[in-house]
Amino acid sequence: PENVVLGGGIDGLLGNASRMFVEEGVHVVTSNGAYPTFNFHVTGYGGTLHKVDYRDDREDWPALIDKARETGAAMIYLSNPDNPMGTWWDARSITEMISSLPDGCILLLDEAYGEYAPPGVLPPIETSDPRVLRFRTFSKAYGMAGARVGYCIGEAGLISEFEKVRDHYGMNRTAEIGAVAALADQEWLASVVERTTAARERIAQIARDNGLAPIASATNFVTIDCLRDTAYAKSVMEGVLSRGVFIRMPGVDPLSRCIRVSAGFEHDLDIFAEVLADTLKALR
Repeated sequence: PENVVLGGGIDGLLGNASRMFVEEGVHVVTSNGAYPTFNFHVTGYGGTLHKVDYRDDREDWPALIDKARETGAAMIYLSNPDNPMGTWWDARSITEMISSLPDGCILLLDEAYGEYAPPGVLPPIETSDPRVLRFRTFSKAYGMAGARVGYCIGEAGLISEFEKVRDHYGMNRTAEIGAVAALADQEWLASVVERTTAARERIAQIARDNGLAPIASATNFVTIDCLRDTAYAKSVMEGVLSRGVFIRMPGVDPLSRCIRVSAGFEHDLDIFAEVLADTLKALR
């Protein structure tokens, strides 16, 4: 228990971590286009954000380390698997990143999509290392987003610091009971991951059938390269939305040349396949 703290989803815990470490004059490094809520926390507490561009549609961890050294950053944020691209680094790379952290810099490792990742992506949990905090959630593979249950794993002394800033009445008993029950049902989790993997493969095939390029994903969505510019990808997204199917797109160029499609049931993906084809035909 001394190595884990619960919170109102990863969002709430990232807010706690920012409150712990960020104040005016503190530098923080993240990726340009990564999860934006973290940025709001940092700037809300007066921190200075430094954004590093993605490389080959992945967060560029060597460049993040370099920027942290350059700025004397107190924290680096990295999501693995990545949001919004779905890409990932293997466990060896993440371990190398941790070993490369500058003195006084903590890695906030967001593993919200970790349950979907293939073997060899998540490094072993090492709770004696005070340089890294690992964030996980029941909102994705466990299907409990509305319950707002996240948890952070780390070195005991670091985790104890959350007691100074967290909302001690921020968790509700019903959500906690649900989370414990979800943990106990690993057979259901495995079935969700299996069906999600199949849905990712179907989405990727739909993209290829329509002349688009799916990006390999370790999450519950597939990011699809529309092979043109942001304006075209936005037109594709808006066309699909106007036909009653909800999809999204990354908000920063060059990631915004893509659309993002969540895993769904077969009948949902049948509709998406038809709608995407109609949209692309109308844009020709």
